[in-house]
Amino acid sequence: MKHALSKLITSATLCSALLLAACEAPPPESVQRGYRGTGMEALYDPDRLDALVAANTVPESLPAVPAVGPKASEVYQNVQVLGDLTLGEFTRLMAAMTEWVSPDEGCNYCHVPGEGFEQDTLYTKKVARVMIEMTQNANQNWDSHVGGAGLTCYTCHRGNHIPENTWTTAVAPAHAARIGVTMQNIASDNAVSTSLPMDAFSPYLLGDESIRSAGTTALPEGDGRSVKDTESIYSLMMHFSDALGVNCTHCHNSRAFNDWAQSSPARERAWHGIRMVREMNNDYIGQTADWLPAHRTGPLGDPLKVNCETCHQGAYKPLLGANMVSDYPNLARLAETDEAAGEVDTAAPMAAPADAETGAP
Repeated sequence: MKHALSKLITSATLCSALLLAACEAPPPESVQRGYRGTGMEALYDPDRLDALVAANTVPESLPAVPAVGPKASEVYQNVQVLGDLTLGEFTRLMAAMTEWVSPDEGCNYCHVPGEGFEQDTLYTKKVARVMIEMTQNANQNWDSHVGGAGLTCYTCHRGNHIPENTWTTAVAPAHAARIGVTMQNIASDNAVSTSLPMDAFSPYLLGDESIRSAGTTALPEGDGRSVKDTESIYSLMMHFSDALGVNCTHCHNSRAFNDWAQSSPARERAWHGIRMVREMNNDYIGQTADWLPAHRTGPLGDPLKVNCETCHQGAYKPLLGANMVSDYPNLARLAETDEAAGEVDTAAPMAAPADAETGAP
């Protein structure tokens, strides 16, 4: 009896060990992002890498066409932002944009059947013009952030009319009468399901509030930053981490979060990216507000805006660094004006700050 019981226990123990071994996660893959010995590494779960790669696979590009022949503005009317392209280049880019943004509706997403292509009947056509200019501007003037890969409409849309990840001004949740609303302490998607402030985008990705809270005293005396400011910044940092699928050490050395000299190059790229997103939201997306129907705006009537997740979608580089702009060079620059033709830009590229007074993240 004792022998049988011992054998049963041994078998149960062996089965449990096998089950636990089967449930054990495989060793993570690591990529060094900073200085050796500082723990600045990115960790990836091998079981999730295939899904990440599949979600960031770029579509096959359309065959290139020679840049010869009449200009689109000479053939079509009311071509405001792509008129400098040849007819072949223009047609190719329109076909690509259709696949990137409205593969089911086709041309009818921006154009009314039976009307001339020059008509601006649909708001989508007017918005598309602004988005084209926004993309061209990012590729031309924000190489400090998008350099090496660039942006196309597909980077954000990926076959959807509206990118899957956008944001609008947050609205206070329902609460009891006479109870003050702090816009936090309630789990929200904007704060990555934490109870941190739920509208950390408006101050920093629309406004230009300082993204820094590194006091030198026990009380908020120097720069006057409060605990609430710190929580709001922390909420934004949570968004950065979740949007890129990385942890804090992607940009920061955890022994000195505020020290630029000990940070990785990714922190400088992020500094430029924050300012690029602000420009997108204010100078481009903001001007579409008057055209949008109610179902394309937030609860307060503001347009759907972009943040880091709009492009990155969980990858440390959008589309894992795939360079689609090289196949669509017409999106790499703004249309040249008559005044700018022949001029050479001699301005030095914008440099990220390297001291603690910059207000940078």
